Amino acid sequence: MVSVYTCQNGVRIVSEVIPHVRSISVGIWVGAGSRFEAPEENGITHFIEHMLFKGTKTRTAKQIAEEFDRIGGEINAFTTKENTCYYAKVLDHHGELAITILADMFFNSLFNPVELEKERQVVLEEILMSEDAPDDDIHEQLWQVMYPTDSLGLPILGNSKSLETFSADTIHNYMQKHYYPENIVISVAGNITTELLVHIEKLFSQFTRSPLAIEQTVTYPAFHSGRFVKSRDVEQSHIAIAYPGVGVNDKGYYSFIAMNNILGGNMSSRLFQEIREDKGLAYNIFSYHSSYTDVGSLTIYGSTNNQQYPLLQESIDETLMKIKSEGVSETEVHNAKEQLKGSFVLSLEGTNARMSHNGRNELIHGKHMTMDDIIAEIDKVTLDQVNSLLGQTLSADPAIALIGQNVK
Repeated sequence: MVSVYTCQNGVRIVSEVIPHVRSISVGIWVGAGSRFEAPEENGITHFIEHMLFKGTKTRTAKQIAEEFDRIGGEINAFTTKENTCYYAKVLDHHGELAITILADMFFNSLFNPVELEKERQVVLEEILMSEDAPDDDIHEQLWQVMYPTDSLGLPILGNSKSLETFSADTIHNYMQKHYYPENIVISVAGNITTELLVHIEKLFSQFTRSPLAIEQTVTYPAFHSGRFVKSRDVEQSHIAIAYPGVGVNDKGYYSFIAMNNILGGNMSSRLFQEIREDKGLAYNIFSYHSSYTDVGSLTIYGSTNNQQYPLLQESIDETLMKIKSEGVSETEVHNAKEQLKGSFVLSLEGTNARMSHNGRNELIHGKHMTMDDIIAEIDKVTLDQVNSLLGQTLSADPAIALIGQNVK
């Protein structure tokens, strides 16, 4: 069972006791991501994620790493378009130490100017690495086509120009706006004790809301069709096509996931079977869904050698036209639902997966469905729903990004 306790200052502690394991995973979830940045701030959420590992008033960056290595634990973080998570996984008897170090990083990071400059270069290398990889770059470019005037279209990593402007002052200002108690969830899963939960509350009860705090709002930005083309001297040509999708709270959410599975979400999907297995045109061919609080997208991606690219593009178009006009079968929908149920249950086998699942649910939904509830929702998906959604989705004008030698 998932339990939620709200501290007096508004911080929420979500816990799930799993007594048969010997580990604990704990994460500090913040409702701050790249879509809540102003254009001139682009990348600052991700930069803050990096800087929280660079030393506190009592620990250097090396000491933070050494403390976790000494106990055989893991510590890491990630930034998405809507949230940031700082997390650790340790043996159960090291739980208090893990959350103590995370809290120290969260509240007492120094943002030392010397460390700022070093990490600025590290993040710049990360940006350049992403731009050098066409299969990464193409998805970033696609989001900018889809949402050219909204921060949802901006890259999570930011850009070299905005990166140069970040200082300790800009970091503190941003954190005062977005890092406040009501926007924080502490998620912990594993062999938890009552003492650990009391310790977490004590650590975070000191947290107070800044007068600069901004309530997060979703904007329901309009999806834009359009085309991005980048000519590059690469061995393969890359194509990414996006259609408007649904948000995580949409009533058609599970039908949308099932539709994606049938189209290109697994090895038995239409795109994989027709383009890779039947025609041997590509090694990478798949589709995926991205769902946020208010909006989402369905994206198709493929790559092949430059000579075969026109045939790949033609084959993708043919597959989409066929599935749109003819629909899918009852068997495909049944198989998609069974695959979804299996992957969902298997994905929650570890404490880190449970911690992430619960933290994200509390932060975005403010509620927790049981595994049986979610399976029941998947079982409700019907053939008519999937075919209707297919027709509606694929009838929209898409956003397209192309990278290669002779793409157009």
